[in-house]
Amino acid sequence: MQSFSALLCAVLLAIDPTSLVPPGSSLAGLPDADRTRAAFLKSFASGGPTTVPASNLAYVQYTTSVGVGSPPTYYNLVVDTGSSNTFVGTGKTYVQTSTSIFTGEDVNVTYGSGYFSGLEYLDQVTLAPGFVITNQSIGDALSYADFEGVDGIVGVGPVILTEGTLSPSTNELIPTVMNNALSQGLITEEILGVSFAPATSYNDTNGALTYGGIDSSLYTGEITYTPVTATYPAGYYWGVNVTDATYGSTTTVIPTSTAGIVDTGTTLVLLADNFFESYLRAIPGAKIDESSGLMTVPESSVSEIQPLNFTIGGTVFSLDAAAQLIPIDQNTAWGLSPNKQYGVVSYLGTNSGEGLDFIIGQKFMEKYYAIFDTDSNRVGFAYTEHTFTTYTP
Repeated sequence: MQSFSALLCAVLLAIDPTSLVPPGSSLAGLPDADRTRAAFLKSFASGGPTTVPASNLAYVQYTTSVGVGSPPTYYNLVVDTGSSNTFVGTGKTYVQTSTSIFTGEDVNVTYGSGYFSGLEYLDQVTLAPGFVITNQSIGDALSYADFEGVDGIVGVGPVILTEGTLSPSTNELIPTVMNNALSQGLITEEILGVSFAPATSYNDTNGALTYGGIDSSLYTGEITYTPVTATYPAGYYWGVNVTDATYGSTTTVIPTSTAGIVDTGTTLVLLADNFFESYLRAIPGAKIDESSGLMTVPESSVSEIQPLNFTIGGTVFSLDAAAQLIPIDQNTAWGLSPNKQYGVVSYLGTNSGEGLDFIIGQKFMEKYYAIFDTDSNRVGFAYTEHTFTTYTP
């Protein structure tokens, strides 16, 4: 497959090479170059993995550009493994074209924060050049809340999460973009690879999504896979079991195997309240900031932050100090006090034992490559060049 950097250039540089050649210049080698380009473009429709850019918006969510209709209107959609409906209209409105077919269904989805309600259409969806899904369910959001700065969501969670979202066909499942990409031969494996990274600016195109497989240029070493958990309700999502978790070498945070989910649509790393309390107490002076709901860490304790270690599938995945803390120069963008040190690990809002005891969110995946494998019903993680860093307050 093509590397992400090569793909990004192809996406951004839609320029005829001959237009750059001065009159009278030799074009020796151009036919071979054109044939190479033709083979590259053809690969998009060959059923192999396709990697597209993803952007870190405001440090708290990842979006990707998705075209809807013919000709396509492009929307900036949140990448969400914790839901499975795809919809537009919360920013840029849905533009109907000749490929838009109203199904006669209402569609309503409630999220952890926010909701949308509207009408369902079938339409053409472009995920990448030459990667075009036909008759994909699209929600046209006519009312909504809490989707500031984005146009909607591309849902890449398990299809079961679409149950109950249509009316009157409440029992009908809606094929996701991944389901349809597979059934229409655009991919040969229903696998999504996700590469996030710590952002260096308010809108940083530093991530990537690979539809139909993984991109070996985006991780290092071996991939650790773990089965989707059978524990309810985590098993309805991309749920996994964490065998245990520790802070440093002496503090137990998660004492026994427990189930939670991996969710690109959640910014933080959330722990069941009793687990979080063990973590909080291990950091001298750390407390919850009532105005933000985030943990604050006194300056004297920042240099003493220990790794937070999760054992998943027999491998330990550690969040070092940099992975546990929000860089102070991002506080204003987050709406936080400018001179306090905040953390990205927080509490879930319920104690453990309810079948969903943690959420591994975006901040974890900024350190580790993630694979969502529907075919084998498993989740994978691998190290990246961002896994271990040096934190400078």
